[in-house]
Amino acid sequence: MPIEHGFDTSTRAVPRVHEGQADLATISGERPMAHRRPIHPLALRVMHWLNAIAIVTLIGSGWEIYDASPFLPFTFPQWATIGQWLGGAIAWHLAAIWLLMLNGALYLGWGLVTGHFRRKLLPLSLRAVLRDTIAAARFHLPHRPGVYNAVQRLLYLGVIGLGVLAVLSGLAVWKPVQLWPLSDLFGGFFVSRVIHFIAMAGIVLFLVVHLLLVALVPRVLPAMITGGHLPNPESEAAE
Repeated sequence: MPIEHGFDTSTRAVPRVHEGQADLATISGERPMAHRRPIHPLALRVMHWLNAIAIVTLIGSGWEIYDASPFLPFTFPQWATIGQWLGGAIAWHLAAIWLLMLNGALYLGWGLVTGHFRRKLLPLSLRAVLRDTIAAARFHLPHRPGVYNAVQRLLYLGVIGLGVLAVLSGLAVWKPVQLWPLSDLFGGFFVSRVIHFIAMAGIVLFLVVHLLLVALVPRVLPAMITGGHLPNPESEAAE
């Protein structure tokens, strides 16, 4: 049996155990699973769904709280609220806000430390937003797994800002005496409540657009549940 440099040169397949060994998947032309990166990491998926639960609970209970003392000429239907009465709604609201603040803080920290925000949400320019908005209106905006277009980047940055504004104004409404500097910063209790309502409306609008985009491109939903896999860079280069 001829041997050259420690390798078997015969036609019989013999397993090789030295460094650089090619496994059966590589020999057969299949890419090893270890090299396939998920579109959405597990940490991001967990935080995404926790945020979704907290936000929906906050919106539903917030509408019940608003209905107890409306400052606009309308109220929200009972079926769309959570808590059934003011005391129950406040209990749900307080429970959900702690979940949102803790999970939101973890998300912001994770996004900064891992570079997620820098890679996914930046850079952003007005020209790119206008270009992608026009393309989306014409249904010509391409979708690439794991890549956010300029419209998505603007929406995600906007909803993060609205979330921070909603939390701060909500604290000013909840504890206007104890947190009087924050309440004064927003212009007092009533103005804080109006700002809180506006922030809520902006978040609801984001959710409507977000769900509409998912409905238009439903293949993006499974990746937020299972993680999905980014395309093979080598196969993209070959194309």
